[in-house]
Amino acid sequence: MRGELWRWRRYWITFQTILIKELLRFLRIWVQTILPSVITTGLYFIIFGQLIGERIGPMAGLNYLDFIVPGLVLMAVITNSYANVVSSFYSSKFSRYIEELLVAPIPDWVILAGYIAGGVARGLAVGGAVLGVALFFTEIHLHDPWVTLGIGLLTATLFSLGGLINAIYANSFDDISIVPTFVLTPLTYLGGVFYSLELLPEFWQGISLANPILYMINAFRYGLLGVSDVPLGVAFGMTLVFILILLAYSLSLLRRGVGIKT
Repeated sequence: MRGELWRWRRYWITFQTILIKELLRFLRIWVQTILPSVITTGLYFIIFGQLIGERIGPMAGLNYLDFIVPGLVLMAVITNSYANVVSSFYSSKFSRYIEELLVAPIPDWVILAGYIAGGVARGLAVGGAVLGVALFFTEIHLHDPWVTLGIGLLTATLFSLGGLINAIYANSFDDISIVPTFVLTPLTYLGGVFYSLELLPEFWQGISLANPILYMINAFRYGLLGVSDVPLGVAFGMTLVFILILLAYSLSLLRRGVGIKT
C-alpha cells in the first residue's frame, strides 16, 4: 500500500514539475508569449469590429463586433496552446534533456499530461487576456459559462496535443512553423471567425462542415452569445473524438520513441 502511494506521489511530483516549468517558461517572457496576441486581437477589434463592422451590419442577428469576439478569443487559445507545446517539447529534444524524462521511472502519460497542461494554461491565459481586451470595445454577457469554459478547455487540450505531435516529428525549428502557417491559420480563418455559415452557398457550407475548428468556434460562440451554426452536441462530440484520436496517437509515438530515441 505504501509503495502504491509513493508511486502516485512520484507521478504527481513529475507532473507538477513539468507544469511549473511550462508556466514559468511563458510567464517569464510574457512580452513575447501573451502581449502579441493581445495587441493583434485589439487591432482586429478596431479594424474589423468598429471600422468595417459598421458597414457590414448585423451578423446572425448580432452586432458584428459582438459576433467576431468568440472567434477571435478562441483563435488566440488555439494558436497559443499549440505554440507553447510545439516549441517547448522540440526545445527539449534539441537540448537533449528529454532523455532525462525518458530514462526516469515515469509512464509516458505523466510526461504527456505535464506538457499538455502547460499548453492549456497558456492558451487559456491568452484567451482570458484577449477577452479582457474585448470588454473595452463591447459588453459581453455570458450565455452559458459552463459551455464557454468547457469548449475552451477542450480546444486548448486538442491543439496542445497537436503541438506535441508536430514537435515529435520536427527535425528543425523550421518544421515547427509549417503546420501553424499552412494548416492552422487557413482552417481558423475559414472556421467562421468572421462570418456566419448561413452566408455561404450550400456547396461551401458542406465543405466548411469538414473543418473541425468550425465546431469549436460555434460552440464557444454559443457559450458567450447563445447562437451557433451547428448543434452544440455535435460540436462537443467532434472535439472529443479528435482529442481521443490525438491522445492515443501521442501516447503511441512516445511509447515507441518516434523522433526522440536515437
